[in-house]
Amino acid sequence: IPGLCSIICCNAFNKRTFMLPENIDPTDLRILERLQRDARISNVELAEAVHLSPSPCLARVRRLEAEGTIARYVTLLDPLKLGLTVSVFVQVRLEKQIESALERFEQAMRGRPEVMEGYLMTGDSDYLIRIVVPDVQALERFIVDFLSRVPGVGNIKSSFALKQVKYQTALPLPVPAPRRTTRKGHRK
Repeated sequence: IPGLCSIICCNAFNKRTFMLPENIDPTDLRILERLQRDARISNVELAEAVHLSPSPCLARVRRLEAEGTIARYVTLLDPLKLGLTVSVFVQVRLEKQIESALERFEQAMRGRPEVMEGYLMTGDSDYLIRIVVPDVQALERFIVDFLSRVPGVGNIKSSFALKQVKYQTALPLPVPAPRRTTRKGHRK
């Protein structure tokens, strides 16, 4: 495929080929992996971790930012410590799956701070949203006073998350395979 390159990747479980844009190389992947773990790392520490000098490292980070590969930097908060103890997955079916109804629903969801994620789905529901609220009464207010009043909403099903088993914000980046060496110690 024009504009894409193939990188052989390996981890403890398997070996795969990932198609990445040509502008992303193994050094960029190491930078991205490290920044996903700690976006507050200093450029000097980052450069050392990815085996670059600080100036070329910063240039790569700035390029990745300018190209949109690094979309933004955020601070992740602990919802429980902020009193947001109820996490709910809500399946929504619309009365009609026409473009205007989809756009109206999506716009309504974007305006609500308790909606953490939202996806247009295949299957029985049109949308799956995840909301975080302090208590069941706040969930009731969200559903009764807001969600059920969004024009075009036909059916709402909620499921409470009892326990968060895994939560990860870091994308599963490919890990470049280590270079092989010949018997004389030269790299292939």
